[in-house]
Amino acid sequence: MDSSKVRVISNPVVLQNLCTMRDKNTDSQGVRIATRKITRCLLYEAAKNLPLVEKEITTPLATFKAKTIDEDIKLIISPILRAGLIFTDEAIDILPQACIRHIGMYRDEKTLKPIWYYNKVPMVAENPEKFYIYITDPMLATGNSLLEAIKLYAEKGIPISHIKCICIIAAPEGIENIQKNFPDVEIIAAAIDEKLNERGYIVPGMGDAGDRIFNT
Repeated sequence: MDSSKVRVISNPVVLQNLCTMRDKNTDSQGVRIATRKITRCLLYEAAKNLPLVEKEITTPLATFKAKTIDEDIKLIISPILRAGLIFTDEAIDILPQACIRHIGMYRDEKTLKPIWYYNKVPMVAENPEKFYIYITDPMLATGNSLLEAIKLYAEKGIPISHIKCICIIAAPEGIENIQKNFPDVEIIAAAIDEKLNERGYIVPGMGDAGDRIFNT
């Protein structure tokens, strides 16, 4: 595993909410609240790669040049349905200029391979160097779903350095799978857990993220 391309955000706020989210006794509302707090922290970290420009503004006291995110970029948040939706509300609050492009996949429980059922990614990416992509999924387990999502954007010519995977809990096997195929994609996570079990679930993990977040 190339640790230089994996950023683990482990400040006390993240750790506290990660503890709450993992606990089997936390109800769905508690899991959702804790998860949203973590996703906000992760999104702030991810946004460090966005280009800045100077803009002249006037405060009540003076006019000066302030730094702000370049308005010419095209920022896309791509949640992998359904669990990835938990990132959406926080993303819109933090980065209101972002476009949300949903990706629908579910995992075949026998093969552990992703099966597509929805794709809202734009077919054409003009000026691909202007695109910045954040693919969100709470759990990076096998990495197969994230791989398919990365391919969607890489095939449009978007620089790999502009594509980030934002997860809450990652397994070493999933990270290695991503890095084997796309070594320059940065992964941002709150925790790297021990392993995958025989069913492809992260251990210790939190169980099925979608079920626990959406009470299904």
